[in-house]
Amino acid sequence: MHNIWENALAEIEQKISATNFSTWFQDTSLISADHGDIVISVKNTFYSKQLQSKFITEIETALTNNGLEVNNISFEVAETKKSKVRPREITADPNLLKNKIKPSLKSHTSPLNNGLNPKYTLDNFIVGSNNDLAASVAKAIVDNPGANYNPFFLYGGPGLGKTHLIQAIGNELIRKNPDYKILYTPISSFYADFIDSVRKGHGKDFSQKFLELDCLIIDDFQFIVGKEKSQEEFFNIFNSLYQLNKQIIVTSDRLPSQIKSVDERLASRLTWAGAFDLQLPKFEDKCAILRAKADLSGAEIEDAAIEYIAENVNTNIRDLEGELSTLLLMSDVRGLTPLELIQKGAVSVAHATKPQGVNSKQILDKVAKFYDLSVKEMCSKSRVMNIKNARQVAMFLLSKELSMSTTKIAAEVGVKDHTTVIHGVRKIEQDLKLNFKLRDEIEAIREKMYV
Repeated sequence: MHNIWENALAEIEQKISATNFSTWFQDTSLISADHGDIVISVKNTFYSKQLQSKFITEIETALTNNGLEVNNISFEVAETKKSKVRPREITADPNLLKNKIKPSLKSHTSPLNNGLNPKYTLDNFIVGSNNDLAASVAKAIVDNPGANYNPFFLYGGPGLGKTHLIQAIGNELIRKNPDYKILYTPISSFYADFIDSVRKGHGKDFSQKFLELDCLIIDDFQFIVGKEKSQEEFFNIFNSLYQLNKQIIVTSDRLPSQIKSVDERLASRLTWAGAFDLQLPKFEDKCAILRAKADLSGAEIEDAAIEYIAENVNTNIRDLEGELSTLLLMSDVRGLTPLELIQKGAVSVAHATKPQGVNSKQILDKVAKFYDLSVKEMCSKSRVMNIKNARQVAMFLLSKELSMSTTKIAAEVGVKDHTTVIHGVRKIEQDLKLNFKLRDEIEAIREKMYV
């Protein structure tokens, strides 16, 4: 049985990307194949859904090619001592977490206060299309720290799971080797400790504790702006650790090159091994995160209620989980199911409804004024870059704030047809991943719209 599954995996590996294979097929096994009823062991229910929806054809073909009769394929979650799947950045019942922590991690006491929160693990980091590459890199670091992905630079907006993923790497490294020396620290704490050491006359000794580490994890690097002495100290520590093949992990809300006043040499070094981003989760990812959080809390919630939240919260994972918690609390208090509450209008998701009093005319007016244009100029057929960009921002906001159809948006902004709108909205969505100036502009326009 084992050999059949190994051969099938080898065949599947040739047909899909390396990232997909390492993400979804790791830790799978063939449990039984009686009379064509195939049962495959997986890590958790999220993995089973992904395999069922994305790779069932490849699995069936590979098993058939290896001599098995295949009538039905099902997935069974493996019973292990590891925690069941849980979504990112969940604040759960401490007693529940206490029972879920792996023994080696729970019992380990390091002489160094490593700053890690044991609730963040790779087991409860939900992998989806928005973060699968970063998750695969995290696993590679755990298997071989200080090697291919050093430094590991992870970036993305707030509430997307950066802190969870990097602390999970630290926790897993310690679980594998309790003597491993790790320090997790936000850059603000690094800066405060450095200033305190200088003030006390111990500035020359500051770097010593870092040079004894096997892994340094720095969070929120963007807040190093304007702190030249701290940058210089971090630069020297970075170089020393790197030369010793010690693992360095850094997060930020943007790329180093987009952080004002960061030394070019440091910005370049931080991305020597590449830069990996966490994006906003897609609908399927959001549903998986919500289902995992509900399962963790033991709450019953209908699929339709989960889909309602997933469709209407478009900010980040933290807000997504917050809306679920609110809905479950209201459900408990009122004695109604989450879906009944939604259907009765007794509760509304914060991001589900557009603010009152805002219409398409006001959005067009605010966007045009922000870019120092008239509405007539912005909605003309001009291809001048600044006018075209403003027009695309207007399309994006009409779509996101008012949920207008592409045909109506085309009529509002004076473009040829709905395909131009689709292109414009998608371009802004794509640019928002890396263009932080554009992010700030759109947030500023939103604030002016709802004053």
